Amino acid sequence: MSSTAAGAKPKKEEKKSDVPLVNPASIPTAGVMEKMLTTQRACPQITPPNWEALPRSKVFDAKGVPITENLRTHFAREGLLAEADALEIINRAAAILRKEPNLMRLNDPITVCGDIHGQFYDLLKLLEIGGDPKDQQYLFLGDYVDRGCFGCEVVLYLFSFKIKHPDSFFLLRGNHECRHLTAYFNSKQETKYKYSMAVYDAMMNAFDCLPLACILNGRFLCVHGGLSPEIKKVEEINSIHRIREPPSSGPMCDLLWSDPMEDDQESGNDDALYVHNDLRGCSYVFSYAATCQFLVANHLLSVIRAHEAQDEGYRLYKKSSTGFPAVICIFSAPNYCDTYDNKAAIIRFQNNLMNIRQFNSSPHPYYLPNFMNAFTWSLPFVAEKVTDMLTTMWQLVDDGAEDDRSAAPSSLGEERGEQIRKKILAMGKMAKMFRTLREENESIVELKGLAGGQLPIGVIQQGPQAIRTAIHGFQQAKKLDVSNEKRPQFNGQGE
Repeated sequence: MSSTAAGAKPKKEEKKSDVPLVNPASIPTAGVMEKMLTTQRACPQITPPNWEALPRSKVFDAKGVPITENLRTHFAREGLLAEADALEIINRAAAILRKEPNLMRLNDPITVCGDIHGQFYDLLKLLEIGGDPKDQQYLFLGDYVDRGCFGCEVVLYLFSFKIKHPDSFFLLRGNHECRHLTAYFNSKQETKYKYSMAVYDAMMNAFDCLPLACILNGRFLCVHGGLSPEIKKVEEINSIHRIREPPSSGPMCDLLWSDPMEDDQESGNDDALYVHNDLRGCSYVFSYAATCQFLVANHLLSVIRAHEAQDEGYRLYKKSSTGFPAVICIFSAPNYCDTYDNKAAIIRFQNNLMNIRQFNSSPHPYYLPNFMNAFTWSLPFVAEKVTDMLTTMWQLVDDGAEDDRSAAPSSLGEERGEQIRKKILAMGKMAKMFRTLREENESIVELKGLAGGQLPIGVIQQGPQAIRTAIHGFQQAKKLDVSNEKRPQFNGQGE
């Protein structure tokens, strides 16, 4: 018999909830939640950067020699050094460089390398192909910084090898190793972003100490730029005062800035040995005849230089009477500015034989141009939405103006309506431009990075296809980049 009284309603069983009770102790505190949100990685498969500076005990060994293996691993993980350690590497390398002559004389076996331009991850590939500096002799022809985002790493790494192997690791000066260009391009900003002005100033002082040229095997003049009408004999290079900011003219400027004449320039200047360099805005272009005269006068075979991006990483110019190319150009920054799609190359000299080795670019971490933050990066999206709102508002105003004109037509009303229509058309164009900016943001940033922060006139209005076309291929990139080949106008710094 049921225990429930007759006529009484049976007690309704409570329905159990499907939601489990939450243990308050398991709820993250505000501090823990903040840490989770700011440290969780969107791409966990990618190794995070090294946030802590490398301890001094791992930068230098017991004898004070840089441990390049540790620096390589640390820099490859985007790690930085303590400022004191960075300054020590720069200043010690500068002291060694200062003692070297303007014109060095070296012999093979040796590997000759061209421009690096802040491409640290490609420098690692170069040293892998060329061989460990403890076993190989190296000569770099300048332009270690600017354009790429890892100039600090390149300089500190190369300077560490200079300290470690002072008699077999050699660095020449390029036109970018100066205050003038590093302030115009991105090296100064990069150094301030990663380190400080003290590190930047030390780096510039070290650049002042870099030698200007090298005679290799007694037969090759190695230099960053090229020849000068004021230098007839190679020994005259040693009389140049080099511990300074490079001037805008004269023999020191020419060694860093001059270029060989192209064939069309040769045909237009039949008798000229040296012609003003319009592309660079300073120095000269030197002719084939000028090169041959210089080689004969100095009993040389060829001029080996860098300074110009090459699609294949190197270029052999017209042969002289010796049967050897009068000029050899070498460029060691593959996919220059991340847009040229070019190969890089190095030259290996051994037993009086020359061997050119090419290599392609390596992946590297991505930086927004000028090291901008995500908020600045997102501004085109915000601008697009604001413009859309304003366009809608103007259209509403235009509809109201139409009603006014239909009720009381007047010349004043027509004039006001025409003004509003023009404003709506202008806002529409702005909306289209900002939409293009947002949708093609990555391509535009790539284009601006290549073009020195300036977009070609009218390229945004032409739409996405014009933007992509502007950065496609070596010749297009080189044509677009031509304005950055010119020496910036003097701004009163250090000359």
